[in-house]
Amino acid sequence: MSVAIDTIERMFEYGRMTLAVATRVDETRVDEMQAEETPAPAAVQGANLVIDELQHRIRSMQATKLECQLLPTHPALAELLPGGGLKQGAMYSVESSATLLLALLAGPSAAGSWCGVVGVPDFGIEAAASFGIDLDRLVLVPTPGDQWLAVTAAIADVLTVVVIKPPRQASEGNLARLTARLRQRGSTLIVVGSHSAWPQSEAMLSLSQSNWSGIGDGAGHLTARQVTVTVSTRSGGRPRSARMWLPDPELQFARVEAPQTHLRAVG
Repeated sequence: MSVAIDTIERMFEYGRMTLAVATRVDETRVDEMQAEETPAPAAVQGANLVIDELQHRIRSMQATKLECQLLPTHPALAELLPGGGLKQGAMYSVESSATLLLALLAGPSAAGSWCGVVGVPDFGIEAAASFGIDLDRLVLVPTPGDQWLAVTAAIADVLTVVVIKPPRQASEGNLARLTARLRQRGSTLIVVGSHSAWPQSEAMLSLSQSNWSGIGDGAGHLTARQVTVTVSTRSGGRPRSARMWLPDPELQFARVEAPQTHLRAVG
């Protein structure tokens, strides 16, 4: 089989035939070629083996590229995300919610991943630490300026998860190059802010029905918040929603458990 493959490779390497050579074949030779017998069964079988081998190589290469590992995230969010986690090499969009962003970063950071935050000058370090994000593996670039896209691409080369708050929508060409770079490096990008709805996003996370607790009649302080988190996927499937504490009174993320209905047997 290797001999047949080498023959095909030499054909591609030295097969620069010109029309001048082809026209030297006279009509008599053409007739002889047409009159030749069909290839021998052994030759046909050898060619089929070569084709099968090449198809196997192509399938194996495609399978390797399509394999995707998942980064762990908080269990409360994992049930809503496609695949149950953040895909390496993918892009996610989050509407303007600092707490939801911390919830996404907490899982990968706790698992040992390096995270970067670009273009978020008001990113709360103390809040990040209280939510379990490892500050020793956190890189901050508060003001990247006009080079925000180049900075994001450079950081994605070395960090596992990168957060970017873009000042404006990037062009389709720049987005395509950035997407290809993320897939090549296996980095995950989280886009936040008003320009977070990028068409290349694997999923879009949004908040609604936010209710705070802790405020009484003119006294008290905010202690916890319940929100509805909705995840819409790029595939256009039905969005998934869940009611969550974001955060609860202990500054933790958790699903809001549905009230249980107690049934009483009638004797």
